[in-house]
Amino acid sequence: MKQKLVTCKNCEKDYEEGFQFCPHCGQKKDDELTLGVLFYNTISNYFSFDARFFKSYIPLMVKPGYLAKQFVQGKRLLYLHPAQMYLFISVIFFFLFSIISRDQIQNVDKAFKQDLNISKVSDSLAAKNTIDSIKIKELAQQLKDNGIAIPNKNIDVNTLDSLANSIDKKKLNASTAFDFNTKKVDSLIAIDAPNAEIYKAMGLPDDAGYVKRKLYAQGLKLYRQRNGGSILQMFYDSIPIAMFVLLPIFALLLKLFYYRKGPFAYHLVFTFYFFSFLFMVFSILILANLLFQLSAGSISLVILSTFLYLLLAVKRFYEQGFGLSFIKSSAISFLFLCFVIPLAIVTMGVTAFMFY
Repeated sequence: MKQKLVTCKNCEKDYEEGFQFCPHCGQKKDDELTLGVLFYNTISNYFSFDARFFKSYIPLMVKPGYLAKQFVQGKRLLYLHPAQMYLFISVIFFFLFSIISRDQIQNVDKAFKQDLNISKVSDSLAAKNTIDSIKIKELAQQLKDNGIAIPNKNIDVNTLDSLANSIDKKKLNASTAFDFNTKKVDSLIAIDAPNAEIYKAMGLPDDAGYVKRKLYAQGLKLYRQRNGGSILQMFYDSIPIAMFVLLPIFALLLKLFYYRKGPFAYHLVFTFYFFSFLFMVFSILILANLLFQLSAGSISLVILSTFLYLLLAVKRFYEQGFGLSFIKSSAISFLFLCFVIPLAIVTMGVTAFMFY
């Protein structure tokens, strides 16, 4: 008896009716679209959120170097692919990181606005001889808002003059990012003066080079917005991109110390799994700190334990003795933490300021 054939809705090829999945493309025969199916397909397609993740998670956390070892030995489908593992966990980490970074950005904005207020108070003190009684009250309130003690409520010009002389102007100017005449700059901005004229009021020399002019241009943009957190936000936004540069650099360091232990791709596999572990640890720390407010000592202890993880991971993956693994992992950590990451941070900071 001839077997009845059905046509796959996905690849449009015929196969025998008894199959539950298409033998050509693997799609389920009667894959009715429900909310659960839609949600599962979305997660699994983008993050491979299936049994392999749960099968890979425990070895990742408690068996350093095991997943990388299994992957390079040929077990490519049993566990989650290293790049997929890194992508999925990094998405979780940066989502949690965005929660705590929001408060930091708000604090920077607050400090930035306070900085501008102090600068305006400094300009007011420079013109104190022309201050009338209303201005005195306004200035007194500004001084109070910025933590400067006022002798009494009935302050007069002479008292204000004495107070102004008692203020360490160098210290006041050191606390502000803008040591130019903010009133003059504000007036130029108000009349929509050319930027070149505003730069000159800010102190830009006529013979300034490209870099200095660019810095003044960005400084003016920042001053116009009165939003210091925007640079910090861009800095945070550039971290995921920077990681795609830091990951191969870390793998390159491994290659230099273990140049006989396989091609560069082997070291990159190890790097993906190791940074997946780091992001998972940091994600757990963020969650725990949000719930329980961890102490600085406990956070430091957990961070230090990641070095022990690296030591055990390189020992298992590269199959060398404990002493040699300790020396090499220490050297790699030192070079990465003391040279690579600071250089990346400086580059990210300059890029954020120059191009935000």
